[in-house]
Order: sequence, then structure tokens, then C-alpha cells
Amino acid sequence: MAVSGLFLILAQVRELDRYFMQMALDLARRGLGRTSPNPMVGAVVVKEGRVVGRGYHARAGAPHAEVNALREAGEQARGATLYVNLEPCCHYGRTGPCTEAILAAGVKRVVAAMEDPNPLVSGRGLERLRRAGVEVTVGVMEEEARRLNEVFIKYITTRRPFVVLKAAMSLDGKIATRTGESRWITGPEARLAAHRLRDRYDAVLVGINTVLRDDPSLTTRLPGGEGRDPVRVVVDSLARIPLHARLLTQKSPAPTIVAVTERAPAEKLRRLEEAGAQVLVIPGGPRVDLAALMEELGRREITSVLVEGGGEVHASFLEGRLADKVVWFIAPLIIGGRKAPGPVGGEGFAWLGEAVRLRDVSLARCGEDLCLEGYIRYGGEG
Repeated sequence: MAVSGLFLILAQVRELDRYFMQMALDLARRGLGRTSPNPMVGAVVVKEGRVVGRGYHARAGAPHAEVNALREAGEQARGATLYVNLEPCCHYGRTGPCTEAILAAGVKRVVAAMEDPNPLVSGRGLERLRRAGVEVTVGVMEEEARRLNEVFIKYITTRRPFVVLKAAMSLDGKIATRTGESRWITGPEARLAAHRLRDRYDAVLVGINTVLRDDPSLTTRLPGGEGRDPVRVVVDSLARIPLHARLLTQKSPAPTIVAVTERAPAEKLRRLEEAGAQVLVIPGGPRVDLAALMEELGRREITSVLVEGGGEVHASFLEGRLADKVVWFIAPLIIGGRKAPGPVGGEGFAWLGEAVRLRDVSLARCGEDLCLEGYIRYGGEG
């Protein structure tokens, strides 16, 4: 065979691999906001160029994507190719190892987008398949796969949640008027997008000032009553949250966590627990240590946090280098006023070299508003 013919065949194989991997990624997205603390995974079984099995991981404890796809394929999986956006697991967790299911089904080739960053797997699943004679290809659409499971990657490698700062501001950078009015700066489309974010992430966090000012519910309200309420977290050093606050009195399957310091009155903490709140006493200084709070949330298998706090809370996360991403809604509205608050308070950075910059920035329309997303690069980072 001529060299040019070989290159053509290889190019066709790569193109087909990307086509079916995209299908696996699309399947994986069906588990968005439902698989925590597990990753989102989709799998496709292909025999002689035809899809014979599809599957995705629906929730933690449910069968994995590979198992679902192999079940649908049945006997047609023998000699087939399995496409999956994450390395198949090789250990026993809530379910059995997918590598053994793949081998039992007689799959001939496995194409994985990326290795699993979980230290319990981390290449061992692919090596198990290779040793058993399965042809393995890894790295197809890896960047897209990493972006899809950015929450899982952060959590499984650091045991801390992936943190997103969300704000809605006017064109001149105000999140409220000088009198404190903030409803509504953005339009209905942007507010719907914000509720979709709550549906996606494990927890939503605010500071006590937001609770005292707005008495928010922090639930997910999507059309048709759909959506999953996130765990609600209030940073409240002295336990000032009123017992009649909606966060404590509303009906919701998700708990409310009140993070306090050791200075909080014991009697108030007892009454909060009686009201159904989960109280976290974070040791340390006069304010809640956010790094310690993130560690504790990670121990509770909360893999992602959407921060909807005011300017001081956002500033604290940025100053502590605890945030990973921002989602900023910008309304075509000018509020003005020296005393009107902005989305980030604190002392601010003295030098531009210390400032927080964004990478991989995207911009989209939400009705009349704009939505800017980007990943945080702290001053001094490469």
C-alpha cells in the first residue's frame, strides 16, 4: 500500500473516532448535575461502522455508561469498538469494575478520550485492557472531555470543590443601586440561565449580608417545576441568620448549611439545628476560614460550589485563590453612584500584575443581557 493511501486510511479512522467520541460526549452531558461525586460519562458501542449500543451514567450508584452501552449491544459487542469519554474504571466502588464487563463482552478495541485522574484508576484501567489483548486508543477529543468533567477533575485531585463565582451586574459594574435595590438588574433569560447553574452545581453559597438584605430562597426554579435544589451554604461568622429566614423555613429536599466561627453563640447554634440547619463551626479567626470550609465541603462529597455572594464574599474567594471560574451576567443598564456596590469588594490589588485575569473566555447572549464565562488565572501564575 502506498504511503499516501495509508495516511488516508489513518485520517479516516481519526475522523470516525472523533465522530463517535462526540456522540459519547453528548450522551455524557445527559448526566449534568446528577452524577456527583462521580464524573459524567457516555459510551457508544460500534460494530462495522454502525452504533449497536449507547449508554450514560445517570447518577452515583447507578450502572456506569459502559455497562449500559454493553447491555444494549448484547452479543453484537463481541469484536466491536467501545468509545468512552473517560478511562473505564478498574476498581470496586458503588459498582463493579467496567474493565471486567468490557472483557466479558468481548470488545476488540476501546477508544477513550482521557485517562481517569482518580488515583484509584489513573491508567490502570487502560493497562488492564491492553494486557488482556484489547486494542486501546487514548486522547481522542481530550480537551473537550476535560472541560466536560472539570468539576470531577478538580475534586478528585484536590478533594476540594470546583468553585464558580456568579454575578449579575450593570454595564457600569454595579450589582445594586446605592439604596440596595437589585431586583432585577438582568432580564428573565439571564435569570433562567442562573437557575440552570444552580441545577448543575452541588451547592450554592452566599454571605450573611445577602441573607439579611434579600432573604433569598436559593432554590432551583425551572419551567415545569423541573430542577434540583443545590445544598445551600451561608457564611455567617456570628450566626446572625434569622430563624424565620426562608433558607430555614422553606420546603426543600436539599439541606441548608450555616458556616460559623467559634465566636457564634452556642444557644443560637442549638436553635439553628432545631430549625433543621446543619451547623459547621470552622475553627480560626474572626471570619469563617473559606479554605477550611471548602475542605469540609469536600469531605461531604460536595464537588462544586456556585458562589452568589456579594462583593465581599467574592473578594474573599479571589484573595484566597479559591475560585476556579466566573460566570458574569452583564445587563445593558447604567446605574451609577459612588456608593452603589460592585461584584468584587475587598481592598483590591495594588498592582496590575497581581490582578486576576481570565483565560478561555466565552461570551453569549441571554436575551438583552450578555453572559461572560472564563477561567481564573491568578497573578503570578503562568
